Amino acid sequence: MIVALAACGREKGPRTRFSGETALGYVKTQLDFGPRIPGSEAHRRTGDWIVAQMRERADTVIEQTWTHVTMSGDTLPMRNILARYRPRATERVLYVTHWDTRPISDGARDSAQRALPVPGANDGASGVALFIALGDALRNTPPDVGLDLLFVDGEDYGEFPKDANLDSAKDVLIGSRYFARNLPEEGYMPLYGILWDMIGDRDLQIFQEGNSLRGAPEVVSLVWRKADDDLGYSKYFIPQPGQFVIDDHIPLLNAGLHVIDVVDIDYPYHHTPEDTFDKVSAASLQVVGDVALSLVSAGR
Repeated sequence: MIVALAACGREKGPRTRFSGETALGYVKTQLDFGPRIPGSEAHRRTGDWIVAQMRERADTVIEQTWTHVTMSGDTLPMRNILARYRPRATERVLYVTHWDTRPISDGARDSAQRALPVPGANDGASGVALFIALGDALRNTPPDVGLDLLFVDGEDYGEFPKDANLDSAKDVLIGSRYFARNLPEEGYMPLYGILWDMIGDRDLQIFQEGNSLRGAPEVVSLVWRKADDDLGYSKYFIPQPGQFVIDDHIPLLNAGLHVIDVVDIDYPYHHTPEDTFDKVSAASLQVVGDVALSLVSAGR
């Protein structure tokens, strides 16, 4: 059952200084660049834009750049972007999202559309918009802990495996795998991490992802307590087990980092040409932004 956004026993409106309306504008900016397919001009321009935005908002911005050779022999320029708040703090939280978009619409019902690129309003742009709007909220009020906002590249390029064994799927989760092998410093071990993916869906319902419950149940509990008990968002953060999703948290879990996936996977426009601006909303971004900000900022 799809649950529309409504008041959750509290008055409507933001719970924090995060702005869902501002975040929605950042979704539009990314869509105006075009599909952010690795190797494309739109991909390069979007990466430059993210770096510029985060340099205005974060204490430190680090770029990880490398080339990835695909299974078909193509060479792709890749870039992870790490924006750090309170970089000297030893207690840290890691937030992750991907900023690329899928080159094909293999989820389209019409076979004629499957060769089209995915616009990526929800699947890509919503997470990036969340992070930049978090940066707005944190610009003058730093988080209570060290915070790392990681924009990973190449999540959605190739064919996904059927399970968490990634050996046969070289061309997906590219950036998160690279980060897991190239952590920002020796002994890097955040208190916890959260992957935010496809969080702008107008009909927002986020269940507790299966691999997250298996690999870092304490982080799932932390996030859902914040969303449900503290903020009153139980209609959107559903306290029930959901699907097992192969996503950027898997390489990080495999590397020993306690990272969960906050993802609204039941999105009818996933991997289709219809993942467009009208499918996301400021209200959904507000819900998720309130949760994300509240977890790292007691003052909100």
